[in-house]
Amino acid sequence: MNKTFLTLILAAAFSATISATEPTTMANTYNTISTQRLSLTTEWDKTFPKSDKVNHSKVTFPNRYGITLAADLYIPKNAKGKLPALAVSGPFGAVKEQSSGRYAQEMAERGYLTIAFDPSFTGESGGTPRYVASPDINTEDFSAAVDYLLTRDDVNPDRIGIIGICGWGGLAVNAAANDPRIKATLASTMYDMSRVNANGYFDSATPQQRYELREKLAAQRTADARNGYYTLGGGVVDPLPADAPQFVVDYYDYYKTPRGYHKRSLNSNGGFNATSPLPFMNMPLLTYAGEIRNAVMLIHGEKAHSLYFSNDTYKRLTENWVPGTPNNKVLLIVPGANHTDLYDKMDIIPFDAIEVFFNEYLK
Repeated sequence: MNKTFLTLILAAAFSATISATEPTTMANTYNTISTQRLSLTTEWDKTFPKSDKVNHSKVTFPNRYGITLAADLYIPKNAKGKLPALAVSGPFGAVKEQSSGRYAQEMAERGYLTIAFDPSFTGESGGTPRYVASPDINTEDFSAAVDYLLTRDDVNPDRIGIIGICGWGGLAVNAAANDPRIKATLASTMYDMSRVNANGYFDSATPQQRYELREKLAAQRTADARNGYYTLGGGVVDPLPADAPQFVVDYYDYYKTPRGYHKRSLNSNGGFNATSPLPFMNMPLLTYAGEIRNAVMLIHGEKAHSLYFSNDTYKRLTENWVPGTPNNKVLLIVPGANHTDLYDKMDIIPFDAIEVFFNEYLK
């Protein structure tokens, strides 16, 4: 049978299926969107001081998989009308009390309604088992945050953006590729988590090493099934080895010291479940990044070990750009900065440039 004809038949059959009247045995009453009641702390337990320029509160919202997410909401004081809004998350293995909250509070001071949320299975958000990472569900978390912002009367539904930090930078770009409601995206000091898990740092892993890692992770699954619990993979190494690479030293300086330690942070403590790399190894996150039509800004430190992720992502974002035409994709390299400098160092993070970017595409 002609392949084109077969494709058309299958497409028509699928279309007929989704447009047919839903059977009474699958009524919407059994498919409602609901929010789980979460236990949220009432104290200010962030790694940064509270601003007197914004109002802060806690909110919750569900994602498409039925997991309820917890977020800190920041609103500029004396705000009026419908505001542009931003949803923020990251770094990978962090919680909203760390870098994402710092970014969210700063952008609220600059006139945006913002939320910093904990990803599924981590922090104060719901989802079991705990401490799981998923390229699909974590990408969905960003779109769920957009769902929530769209329901607020004080948010302009046409002026919503997202910010992803570190591993959540790659997830933010992935979300933007899938969700055109996201009008502007910032990826700060980004990681491509699928690439680094499959290929190792600097793409140094061979196919044989990748296979050996799969064997190791498969054996861990067997052990977990027999034990009845999921073994944690470990957070940032502690104590710090004398021969640790500089970027590991930088991670330690953030996650394991008063500068950035938090009791709910995976990187500060026991880390993700040991088998969490498995789905990332098998699902390239940025496959359709070149099809993003809305604005994207990548910022990265000149001295960051991870700079190659942003450099290569920018090439993918602009692969269809025609010289001489407008380009809404931006790559900003911060002189002298390392990877974790862009987590919390307010004199290094280029917030003025970030504000200009979001003002152009959201205000």
